[in-house]
Amino acid sequence: MANLQAASSSESSRPLAFKTPSMKAPECFDRTQPFKVGSFIQSFQLIFHNDPSNFSQDRKKPYLSSLTNQDSNYLLNSWSLFESQLFNLFGDPNEVRKAEAELDSLRMKEGGHVSLYIANFRSLVSRIGDWGERALIHHFRKGFPSRILDQLASHPSRINSLQDLMDITLDLDTRYHERQKQNSHHQDK
Repeated sequence: MANLQAASSSESSRPLAFKTPSMKAPECFDRTQPFKVGSFIQSFQLIFHNDPSNFSQDRKKPYLSSLTNQDSNYLLNSWSLFESQLFNLFGDPNEVRKAEAELDSLRMKEGGHVSLYIANFRSLVSRIGDWGERALIHHFRKGFPSRILDQLASHPSRINSLQDLMDITLDLDTRYHERQKQNSHHQDK
């Protein structure tokens, strides 16, 4: 018993080793394909966030060599400054306007799923920046088919936020699709 206590106390004094899963290194960024700058930066962010203890500011610097056809003027001392400069130099200058136009025309199909609509909506909103809660609620509702809008009109809960609206519409849509399955099952008999 004393040996067990001694072993457990010596193990508890050592910090637990945690190894994160290894991730594939991102493909090199070539400035001749500026549309890939977002995915290039995002792949590094995933690696850095996956293992923050191994990627302090100084340890990120070697990854700047993943640029091809670039001269050393683009290698900066700060990852955040590098990221900002990369977007400024090679990013799409109309990305925000394109995302706003896509959001403005985003529509959910009549028999579609709210979960897919939410994923598309959030993806576009992440590219736009801060529009404010009321504007986002307006645009989110604007894309609904009539079946969702009709159900929302008679919904008893007050909707106070975009998240509330998403949660309520997910619930309504789940019930709708469950009912559709029941109806098709009864018609098959």
